[in-house]
Amino acid sequence: MDTSINNKTLQDDIILVINCGSSTVKYKLLELATNQILLKGVFEGIDHKHVKHNYTWLDAEKKQHEETNAISNASYTHCFHNIADIIQTIKCKKPTAVGHRVVHGGEDFIKPTLINPTVIAKIEQLSVLAPLHNAINLQGIRLSITLFPNVPHIAVFDTAFHQTMPDYVYRYPIAESWYTEHDIRKYGFHGTSHQYVAQQAANYLQKPLKTLNLITLHLGNGDSVTAIKHGQCIDTSMGFTPLAGLMMGTRCGDIDPAIPLYMQQTTNMAPEQVSDELNHQSGLLAVAGSLDMREVLKQSNKGNHVSELALNMYCYRIKKYIGSYIALLGRVDAIIFTAGVGENSAEIRSRCCEQLDHLGINIDASLNEQTSHDISEINTRSSPIKLFVIKTNEERQIANEVSAYIKDNMTEER
Repeated sequence: MDTSINNKTLQDDIILVINCGSSTVKYKLLELATNQILLKGVFEGIDHKHVKHNYTWLDAEKKQHEETNAISNASYTHCFHNIADIIQTIKCKKPTAVGHRVVHGGEDFIKPTLINPTVIAKIEQLSVLAPLHNAINLQGIRLSITLFPNVPHIAVFDTAFHQTMPDYVYRYPIAESWYTEHDIRKYGFHGTSHQYVAQQAANYLQKPLKTLNLITLHLGNGDSVTAIKHGQCIDTSMGFTPLAGLMMGTRCGDIDPAIPLYMQQTTNMAPEQVSDELNHQSGLLAVAGSLDMREVLKQSNKGNHVSELALNMYCYRIKKYIGSYIALLGRVDAIIFTAGVGENSAEIRSRCCEQLDHLGINIDASLNEQTSHDISEINTRSSPIKLFVIKTNEERQIANEVSAYIKDNMTEER
């Protein structure tokens, strides 16, 4: 593996971003100098009978092409070889660096990091904190290094943006040994998304990010809210795991920690069953019968009581976090909605801002329905706090961080 960063890497700035999930691989090949996506795609249903692969690319004349195909019994290895073959076949520019999304960096990784055997070993050790994610991320790293051995590979960590939280925020009031021996503390997640939309808001406002106080709401299937003071995270809703905080598609969010113990003691549920219930069978799915916010809204508008209950629970918790973070920040320059639900549901945004006028939050009903741009301002002119809908772009943020790392750490070509 080549871990050197040379002049060619800096000049070309063609970044391949890899994002491996439990059954998906998303990838983008970006040319940062021209702000163009040369190739992007997603594999869905990996290790299942049929894998769907959709991808688009630009040819030499900058015409866009799209293709979708089904692959039988494709593994992660097959998918990565497919990516390398496509780059070769369509004759686009080759990556000069590869950026990898890694979910959990623990306390060790607080910024983008050049991948080498020592880093790989440490990410593997951290897999105990994110067993469903880090192992898959590592598989993608190893395959990418095999296929693109002569370029630097950079890890960008979901937890890194939150490592500026003070100790009185990230520590839990539990035995010291739980923290020192078992690494139990608040880590936070979705950091790449929160960081991206915060920077986009700063660009829009034409102010340095370090001067701004923001509340960012990443609302998708997994949800989190982050308080940003002078450009740095000071608190976030997710905790030791992504289970904490807001009510989500299938996750419960904050509940009394005695509940899992009670259920184990009274029903003889195994720990694995309790974990599955809280992570995969709770949230909107448990209350409304669907994890799809569009379906929950549809049923609520038809008068379905449990769907309306689910929406009230969902938005109540968001409003509670908004209020508490305003108290922490004092001055708030903007509140940002992003991710699948945050970007696309005007009704959820409206419900989350209802009756918060006394806190300086005034949403414009008309603007809230017109959010087709990358950044849309949806507050009234008189609103003390600006309200933005910003389309997140985690792959672009990863590419930006990889590029910045390369510029900061460039060595002369050997």
